[in-house]
Amino acid sequence: MTTASNRDQISFRDKGLTAIMDLAVGSHARAVAVLLLASLLAFLPGFFQIPPTDRDEARFAQATKQMLETGEYVDIHFQDEVRYKKPVGIYWLQVATIKTASALGISNARQRIWLYRVPSLIGAVGAVLLTYWTALAFVSRRAAVLAALMMASSILLGVEARLAKTDAMLLFTAVAAMGAMARVYLSDRRQQSGLAGWTWPAIFWTALAAGVLIKGPLIVMFVGLAVLALAVTDRSVRWLAGLRPIPGLLWLCLLVLPWFLAIISRSGSNFFAESVGHDLISKLVSIQESHGAPPGTYFALFWVTFWPGATLAAMAVPTVWASRREKGAKFLLCWIVPAWFVLELVITKLPHYVLPLYPAIAILISGVVDPHVLARDRWLTRGAGWFFVFPVIFGISTVVVLVMFGRQLGLPAWPFAAAAMIFGLRAWWLYQADGAEHALLRGMASSGLLAVAFYAFIVPSLGTVFPSAALARMLREAGCRPAMVALAGYQEPSLVFMVGTETAMVDGTDAAEFLRAGGCRFALVESRHERAFLRRADAIGLRYAQPQRFEGYNYSVGRAVSIAIYRAEGTQ
Repeated sequence: MTTASNRDQISFRDKGLTAIMDLAVGSHARAVAVLLLASLLAFLPGFFQIPPTDRDEARFAQATKQMLETGEYVDIHFQDEVRYKKPVGIYWLQVATIKTASALGISNARQRIWLYRVPSLIGAVGAVLLTYWTALAFVSRRAAVLAALMMASSILLGVEARLAKTDAMLLFTAVAAMGAMARVYLSDRRQQSGLAGWTWPAIFWTALAAGVLIKGPLIVMFVGLAVLALAVTDRSVRWLAGLRPIPGLLWLCLLVLPWFLAIISRSGSNFFAESVGHDLISKLVSIQESHGAPPGTYFALFWVTFWPGATLAAMAVPTVWASRREKGAKFLLCWIVPAWFVLELVITKLPHYVLPLYPAIAILISGVVDPHVLARDRWLTRGAGWFFVFPVIFGISTVVVLVMFGRQLGLPAWPFAAAAMIFGLRAWWLYQADGAEHALLRGMASSGLLAVAFYAFIVPSLGTVFPSAALARMLREAGCRPAMVALAGYQEPSLVFMVGTETAMVDGTDAAEFLRAGGCRFALVESRHERAFLRRADAIGLRYAQPQRFEGYNYSVGRAVSIAIYRAEGTQ
């Protein structure tokens, strides 16, 4: 039993977390400053150190790099193949980042993967701030700060903030669109006259256009399903007039059509056949790239991907359900439920597909936490143990992975992992005494410490799990410039990004022929192609130096790899 004197001591121990919250709710400017700082502390560990990851990040970065190399900013290519799975938006953002970095004097900007991740970082931070802005339409400032902090500390957004691809920026546009739509839905139409009556529609349609340019029709699905659900529950769509649909649609078309018309003029129907037919529709009806999973997968993953906020989700359900007919709760539930249901039915599943729904969940939870009405039924509050169980499982398992694949103990990460477990333990053990808000803040501190341990120390130490980084380093150390490279077997996009666009994709036989031409040439031959390479090398009389060898693990295909670097003997 926790006594009153013990509770005073507890509050004294955690007064730093309380002081931060009190500071944040003092004004909007302070709230934004605290959220900006919290987001950077959550997203920056490991941001600069982690090598290019396979496969999506490396493909996006390489396609952007080729735009910079060729000056072609309409068509999208990965080496000689067109890349029409996604529209051009994220590539343009990455191009702008690299050009800005070069103008600021950052050397070799095109080769620095962290620069390609900057749009994702901006999108993630922007999504946190927009979650706060959106939440203000539903809850108090204190609850809005809590909702935004839930997003900043969530496991899934932390991952997406560090990857040079579309999903963090899609989240940014989705929250902007839904926040503007919420204000129109919740407001009195009589107050929407003059210039003010155009502000929210302008934000809505601009965000919708940006989302379409970033990731195609997905943002339209999220918005459209929410509108449909509200229309069914309200039996009215009169509020939609506040979004100025006719001028809004014209504005959206003005923003998105120029590039779509340009790409159609280049590719004909190929872009839509690839992006809509092959990429989007195929995911609805079939498994793509071994990412199939049954319905319920997102529900199971939610407790991990939205941790620590997810810990309070089950406890919030009774109160949220009781308020489901209130206008604000109705909007948030219509944001979440239809899209979640559809995504659970889609055969191809990836964790980030549900990310645009998490801000609404965070706002619902924060609205329950703020007035301290979170359910305290014993069977529900036992779920607070997840505040502690998750960092224990995560901390131990990541150290085990480091020992297995990094072949080291990773001692610098241990103090951060231990501190994360302590904060998680306190969040659970003192839940009844201090309440949900304090538990959540401690869980957020635990999440930040886990991010430091994992991204800043564990991941950069997993050298054998990043074959491309190790192989690129070995090629640089060979001291031959400019190097021409052929890949046999191991042909991951990350190595193309790190070695060069002209990297050849061959089999073992052609790898030997590639070296036959002499000069500064290297053949990187995976063990399963090595017999064919050696057989052809003997047949053509190729003389080669003793190869260097890399032993590691290719997580993209889930198997160990052994790769030899061959170079013709006597070449300079």
